[in-house]
Amino acid sequence: MEIKGYNMPEDLYYHEEDAWVKLESDGTVTIGMDDFYQKQAGDTTYVDLPFEGDTITQGETCGKIQSSKWVGKFVAPISGEIIAVNSELENDCRLINKDPYGAGWIIKVKPSNLEAELKNLAHGPEAIKKFIDDHLAKAQKGG
Repeated sequence: MEIKGYNMPEDLYYHEEDAWVKLESDGTVTIGMDDFYQKQAGDTTYVDLPFEGDTITQGETCGKIQSSKWVGKFVAPISGEIIAVNSELENDCRLINKDPYGAGWIIKVKPSNLEAELKNLAHGPEAIKKFIDDHLAKAQKGG
């Protein structure tokens, strides 16, 4: 689904800090950075990611992502245990820009409180449209 020039697949869930969550059929989730992030940040130049086996908590910083424009935090959109980290990003962190919803995924997580935490994320066409509108308004204010 495209909203104001941003590709935001409507089957995903979106965290206010620009991470997306995809529910996998095995009960795990895949997480990455959304199209809004990668277009605002510019080319990703460095990622500092958590490790497999680490436990993350929704809303807490669990890594850093540096771009040509800024250094930002990677905030966990869902709590749980990290079961995989995309090691390809070490070789080419621009995968986040080139294919944010595919090859540019960042981590896979075994969620610990999925049902409750999904309620905190934007999902569905109306919520995603509001998500983009809110992000654009915030960006125009310089925040």
